[in-house]
Amino acid sequence: MLPAQRHQRIIEALGRKGTVRTEDLAALLGVSHETVRRDLALLERRALLVRVHGGATPAPSGTGEERSYLERSTSQSEAKAVIGELAARLLRPGQTVIVDAGTTAVHVARAVPPSFRGVVATCSLLVAAELAGRPGVEVLVAGGRVRQGDLAVSNAQTLGFFQDLRADVAFLGSGGVDAEAGLTDYFLDEVATKRVILAGTARTYVLADSSKHGRVAAHRVCALDGLSGLITDEEPPPALASALVRASAEVIGP
Repeated sequence: MLPAQRHQRIIEALGRKGTVRTEDLAALLGVSHETVRRDLALLERRALLVRVHGGATPAPSGTGEERSYLERSTSQSEAKAVIGELAARLLRPGQTVIVDAGTTAVHVARAVPPSFRGVVATCSLLVAAELAGRPGVEVLVAGGRVRQGDLAVSNAQTLGFFQDLRADVAFLGSGGVDAEAGLTDYFLDEVATKRVILAGTARTYVLADSSKHGRVAAHRVCALDGLSGLITDEEPPPALASALVRASAEVIGP
């Protein structure tokens, strides 16, 4: 079993039981206690759990480290596909659309209907690759430094690209969405990109599956009232749902 698969199993077990024991995880995963301890230590650094004597409990939120691209690309894939389809339904012919970086953003690109005609601008080489060659779609890609894994582009060149762009709608990835902290992310350069996109776009939606509800990443992008809405796979928890209503931000779900 790959490490990413083990980590997903551990998170799922925490979701079901609330607290898990090291020995139970070792039996579930078919690995040694030492391997489980290393996995738990890594997941704790990523703020996905809290280690306790003999096991672990869930972490409701925290900054931590973002999981690897492999882990994120194989996690919550059905939920991300749902979010991609919901986002694609908002597209209208002739629009200029921004699709941000991240694994959920790739699902948005895949869901763009064949009938769409317009401009798609992105800071993700993966998103650009999904849409390149589509009839009637002009793909614009920001320049800048490429981050490993997500192949996201960021730096001053990226900011200049988006500062000169006026888009109809944007879909932003996220590290977390919280009632108090708002929209947060893990990479400071990419936070700056998101802020520029927000300033120049008529409507901006954040893409966040249920695992990101109530999570707080290291860097704040904006308060909830800076967003047009949240596109998600499940109803947000009460505190976040109430905060979105107060911010006049729409919740779009299945």
